[in-house]
Amino acid sequence: MASKIAIQRLTNANIYMDGANLLGRAEEISLPEIKMKMSEHKALGLVGTIETASGVEKLESKIYWTSFYPDVIKKAGNPFKPVQLQVRASIQIYEGGGVIREAPVVVLLTGTFKKFPFGNFKQHDNAESESELSCTYVKQTIDGEDMIEFDVLANIYKVGGVDILADYRTNTGA
Repeated sequence: MASKIAIQRLTNANIYMDGANLLGRAEEISLPEIKMKMSEHKALGLVGTIETASGVEKLESKIYWTSFYPDVIKKAGNPFKPVQLQVRASIQIYEGGGVIREAPVVVLLTGTFKKFPFGNFKQHDNAESESELSCTYVKQTIDGEDMIEFDVLANIYKVGGVDILADYRTNTGA
């Protein structure tokens, strides 16, 4: 018997900064991506060259603001104090042409703003701006299950709840 096709759609979200609700203030957030640094390895006896993971590139995020918000500017303007961001969404799960249920998606970030522009002014348009964050922590949870957790400063990298750096921390005494 063939299994039913399940389609999952996420079409909206809300952002919280240090616990404050930013509903309607951001047009878009680009979450960080975990991009591995790869090192080439070639040696006698190998017929080719391979790449192996040797670390993780820096984590960056962007927020596109719809206007100016004094409480956001006061936090984002300080590059020496990290902020806690929480992005919350509801993913719709479709089967047989209709929504059978919805599940929460939560992404937690810790980062410092590294770019906070004054924006653009244009007649009859929102005064939009884009700020950039340098992140040290990210965690994604879907339907109550931890998917990925990465903490640069604590050397933690978990995938599906499995700590893939546990041996590394033990071996290095961290």
